[in-house]
Amino acid sequence: MHPAEQICIIISRIYRGGMTTTSGGNLSIMDDNGDMWITPSGIDKGSLKPSDIMCVKADGTVIGPHKPSSEYPFHRALYRMRPKMRSVIHAHPAGLVTFSIVHQIPNTSILPQVHAVCGPIGFAPYDVPGSEALGEKIAEEFRKHPEYKAVIMENHGVVLAGEDIADAYQRFETLELCARTIINAKTLGEPIYLTDEQLNFHESRLPNDFQHFMNVTHPSEERAIRTEICRMVRRACDQKLMSSSYGTVSMRWKDNDFLITPTGVQRWDIDEEDIVQIKDGMAEAGKLPSHSAALHYEIYRRNPKVNAIVLTQCPSLMGFCTTDSKFDVRTIPESWIFLQDVPKFEFGSQYTKPAEVAEVFKNRPCAMLANDSVVVASDSLINAFDRLEVAEFAAKSLILAKPVGDLHPITDKEVEDLRVAFHVGE
Repeated sequence: MHPAEQICIIISRIYRGGMTTTSGGNLSIMDDNGDMWITPSGIDKGSLKPSDIMCVKADGTVIGPHKPSSEYPFHRALYRMRPKMRSVIHAHPAGLVTFSIVHQIPNTSILPQVHAVCGPIGFAPYDVPGSEALGEKIAEEFRKHPEYKAVIMENHGVVLAGEDIADAYQRFETLELCARTIINAKTLGEPIYLTDEQLNFHESRLPNDFQHFMNVTHPSEERAIRTEICRMVRRACDQKLMSSSYGTVSMRWKDNDFLITPTGVQRWDIDEEDIVQIKDGMAEAGKLPSHSAALHYEIYRRNPKVNAIVLTQCPSLMGFCTTDSKFDVRTIPESWIFLQDVPKFEFGSQYTKPAEVAEVFKNRPCAMLANDSVVVASDSLINAFDRLEVAEFAAKSLILAKPVGDLHPITDKEVEDLRVAFHVGE
């Protein structure tokens, strides 16, 4: 795909995701000829077309109908400093701007994949936006610390680099999830961060121990499930219920066999051929299933009424997953009817106690894994997704209510009335 088309796709995701404004932010790609393709200055980010993207040639010649972004100097400085980096993103998403204006760096140890994807984060001192001096300060921060691929800009925003545009965007989206998770956790109480030992434990749990089987068949009903999974993953990404770097969806196929999203493929880009078939507890040859495949297997094996599972990270729910605060869904009737009381398991339980976690789904649809994710299971994928939406809305409402006043949950008597009226748990 042409660099101008790639830029339009990613800047559209950033804008539609509420992570930049009509005039804010910029994105660039350096091609193999040494030419930089960059978003234009002063053009609506919500309607950019490939023909709007500017090209700055290696000799400095500018080609295109507009002016290149006013932040062009720091893109150029960064490419000169890091020639292996082929894409740069700069934007002002609210979560990371919050850290920028209080002069702090988000602690990526809040969630394991955030730590793995983002790495260490730098902090560049303030200078005038669009100035050569700002470019030099950002480049200097990257120069001093070769491991940095993301830098918070003092009282400004964030700049991230990647080996390609997908790599840069995954880091950008994941770091913003990190920032919002910490902010939500601090609203609720005190965030709990993972130790190096816990982070290493998670990294060691890649599903390499799955046995594989050959002679995979793809009848029409199996292919239909692959398509449904991919559609729901994209929908979850669109609604910020899933990010590029994390989120698993699976569906039962027949008996205890199921199909599941893979490890190592960015969620925005998953297609039908990436989906992994799990048959008789073995994975389709040549593919690596999700980290959580063993947990999904146990849930299906122990709960014959469950036909779909979503395991993901949403910013409000992660606020509860990363604190000791109780996720009390006895707020409005719909929340309790759809979710019931939601248990939380200690970090790593999906690997060390998958059977114990799976047993929860015999009489409720939702569980939390501390500093990891929320798991929702139901009889269909659309119903599991609906419950995930309800859970995130409930979590968001509780966080918004925190500075307003004390929570007044539904009483035990009212909950019992709901159980009888809506046949909950039957």
